[in-house]
Amino acid sequence: MTENETRRPRVMLCAVDLGEYDVERSLDELEELADTAGADAVIRITQKRPAYEPATCIGAGRLEEMAELCDSEDIDQIIFDCELTATQVRNIEAVCDVHTIDRTTLILDIFAQRATTHEGRIQVEIAQYRYRLSRLGAGIGTIGPGESKLETDKRHIRSRISALSAELKEIEKRRGLHRQRRHKDGVLVCAIVGYTNAGKSTLLNTLTEAGVLAENKLFATLETTSRAIELPDGRSVMLIDTVGLISRLPHQLVEAFKSTLEEAADADVILHIVDASNDDCRRQAEVTLELLRELGCEGIPVVTVFNKCDLVPYAAELPEDESTVKISAKHGDGIDRMLEAVAKALPQSAKKMKLLIPFTEGSLLSDIRREGKIFSEEYTAEGTLIDALVDAKLYNRVEQYKFSYTNNGSGK
Repeated sequence: MTENETRRPRVMLCAVDLGEYDVERSLDELEELADTAGADAVIRITQKRPAYEPATCIGAGRLEEMAELCDSEDIDQIIFDCELTATQVRNIEAVCDVHTIDRTTLILDIFAQRATTHEGRIQVEIAQYRYRLSRLGAGIGTIGPGESKLETDKRHIRSRISALSAELKEIEKRRGLHRQRRHKDGVLVCAIVGYTNAGKSTLLNTLTEAGVLAENKLFATLETTSRAIELPDGRSVMLIDTVGLISRLPHQLVEAFKSTLEEAADADVILHIVDASNDDCRRQAEVTLELLRELGCEGIPVVTVFNKCDLVPYAAELPEDESTVKISAKHGDGIDRMLEAVAKALPQSAKKMKLLIPFTEGSLLSDIRREGKIFSEEYTAEGTLIDALVDAKLYNRVEQYKFSYTNNGSGK
């Protein structure tokens, strides 16, 4: 790099430790967020306190230290690992003379950078306006020409939120119609959920060559992507990738992206991807499961997938059973076992069968073809020999025609 090239912003990370969570791990995550946004975290500041300082969040003495460090270390921005009030931001900036934001603002900025579809951009804009509105003071003012600038700003924001929400509702309506059509057509749905950067998009690309952006960044995917694949038992399932989750995900974003996340609540099975290589994977899994509970996903079968096992020396010690599998989405290891687990978790509405259908039962053959799927078809002296996926409602009619080489398909 030459001196003329633009350097990445140098940021200071700050946290007030109230004893509510592991501050160092949270700062590790905040550093990843800063990196995703294109900045380098060069200094960390923490302070143990019983409560946040109302005026500046952090104590006055520590704030003075921060101001000195900002000057000596050429800091471009301060990022607090909590939500700040507008007053706190102003007071901190007045002392440090450096642009200051909080964790929520950073996440909103990342979402704004990475939203590519019309729906994604609307969702992010709504979240940004809601957060801005929550930070505006009460104000007094009067209605009409004499109202204060504060009241004018709030009225403008509410109006914009209302317009964007109406537009989003239309998109949600179309999404709902798509869901209804899938139900009507008997399409099985598998929602891929998990903590951000767990490898969901890499898995979807491995399974379907979907071409979804997959990179080692937080929130690499914000939009829902759907692709159909065939399971080992012959059934087709629609895979739906969802936005990655994160601890203390801003309430405004959860609300804005609820329609996207609700794809999981409407799924037949949930594929919960866990980054096994992350030291904090247990807590990350708990964050994901908690949000699934909030979305009303109780009762939906969950297949837990420990991903990135190629990076884990102790992978052999990880649990594995019918609903828990170990894979490497990047290298394709364990994918077959994972698909078998998904097939077992799905409602058994159809099963693969080898049948010898007499020529006199042409209507039954047509029903099998219409309601299920025929993989191979061979005409023999006794009838049509098929390898097919048979819908549950046809089981009784086809049972007598099950084929085996020992009884030559007689079923006797």
